[in-house]
Amino acid sequence: MKNPPFFTDDTIVFGLLMLLLAFVFYTSSIKVGFWKKFYVVFPSLLMCYLLPSIFSSLNIISPEWSETTATGEVITKSSSIYFISSRYLLPAALVLMTLSIDLKALFKLGPKALIMFFAGTVGVIIGAPIAVLIVSIFSPETVGGVGFDAVWRGLSTIAGSWIGGGANQAAMLEVFKYNQEKYGAMVLVDIVVANIWMAVLLFGISRKEKIDKWFKADNRSIDELKEKVTAYTDNIARNPSLTDLMIILGIAFAAVGLSHWGSNSISDFLKSNFAIVNDPTSFASTFGDRFFWMVTIATVLGIAFSFTKLKEYEGAGASKIGSVFIYILVASIGMKMDLGSVMSNPGLLVVGLVWMAVHAVVLIVVAKIIKAPYFFLAVGSQANIGGAASAPIVAAAFHPALASVGVLLAVFGYVIGTYGALIAAFLMEIAVAVK
Repeated sequence: MKNPPFFTDDTIVFGLLMLLLAFVFYTSSIKVGFWKKFYVVFPSLLMCYLLPSIFSSLNIISPEWSETTATGEVITKSSSIYFISSRYLLPAALVLMTLSIDLKALFKLGPKALIMFFAGTVGVIIGAPIAVLIVSIFSPETVGGVGFDAVWRGLSTIAGSWIGGGANQAAMLEVFKYNQEKYGAMVLVDIVVANIWMAVLLFGISRKEKIDKWFKADNRSIDELKEKVTAYTDNIARNPSLTDLMIILGIAFAAVGLSHWGSNSISDFLKSNFAIVNDPTSFASTFGDRFFWMVTIATVLGIAFSFTKLKEYEGAGASKIGSVFIYILVASIGMKMDLGSVMSNPGLLVVGLVWMAVHAVVLIVVAKIIKAPYFFLAVGSQANIGGAASAPIVAAAFHPALASVGVLLAVFGYVIGTYGALIAAFLMEIAVAVK
C-alpha cells in the first residue's frame, strides 16, 4: 500500500483532474506548431487518461493509500472520485448520450459487433491457459502454488473481471477461495494490464482509417448512424438557454436517481426471493449486482427518451454535457493507474501481458476474417475487459452517437462473465497440471 499522496482531499484532487482535462482540451485545440504534431501521435483522449496516471505514479494524487494513526494502527484510505464518477456521472452520461440515438440505425450495424465481442471473450478464455503455459517454461514458480495459494485460482478472478466485471470477479474469488493475503497482486495485474490495453485501444483510434483499410472493413453502417445523428442534431441545434441546461441536467440526474432506486430495489428483491441469485457459481448471480442494474436501467431510460420530445434537447447540447461526464470518468480511471507499480510483480505482470496479447491476436484475426471495422474490435474488446465503465468511453471516442453500442455489449459481458471465467479457470488448472 502506498504512502499518503501529496493531495488527499478529494476536492483538491478533483480540481486538479479538471485542470488537467482543461489543459488537454486547450492544447489540442491549437492547430499549429508543436501541439498539432503532439496530438497527431498522442490523441487527446489518451492524454486525458495518461496525465492523471502520471500524477498518481508520482504520488501527487492516489486512489488508495495507508496511514498510521497516533495509536500505531495502520488504516487504509481511498479517494471517492472514481466511485462518484462511475455511479453518478456514468449513468447520467449514458442517458444523455443515448437521448438522440436512432435505434433502427443501431440495429443496422449488423452482427459484426456481437461477433467481435464474443471473439474478445474467447480471447480471454483461451489466453488464460496459454499465458500460464508460456510463463511456466521460463518461471514455473510464478504460476505455481498449491491449495488455496495456487496462482491459477487468483488468475480466475482476473478472468471474471476481464469478461464481466467486479461482480464476476468477486464470484471467482468466492468460488475458488484464493488466499486473500495474495489477492492484492491479482487486483494490481488486473488494473495495470487492463489500463495498458485501454491506452493501446485509444492510441489506435487516431489511426483507425489505416487499420480499417488493412482489415478491408466496410464502415458504411457506422457512418450512416453517425451521419443520421449528426444531421438530426444540426437540424434541431440551438443556442442553449439556462432553462435548457437546467432541464438537461434535470433529465440526467433524475434518471440517475431512478437508476439507483431501481437497481437497489431489483437487486434486493432478487436476492431475497431467489436463492440462485446468491449462488456465485451461477450465471444468475449477475442479476444480483446493483451496478449491472444501474447501467441497464440508465441505458433503457436513455433509449426510451429517444422516442419522446426529450430527444430535441440534443440540439441544446445534451450529448456534449454527457461527454463532459465521460471525460471526468476517463480522468478518474487514469488516476487508478500507477505506472510505478508496473514492475512490482514482474512475473504475474508478464502472465497478464501475454494473456492480453492472446486476446488481441484473436480479435485481430477475427476482424481480418470478417472484415470488421476497428470500431467493433475496440468496443468489443473493451466491453469485455473494461465493462460498462469504459466501453462507452472507447465507443464515444469514435463518435458520441456510438456510446450506447459499448454499453449494450458490456451488458452481455456481465451476463456471461461468471461462466466464461469458470471455463478459463478450469483450463488454467489443466495447464498447470500438464506443464
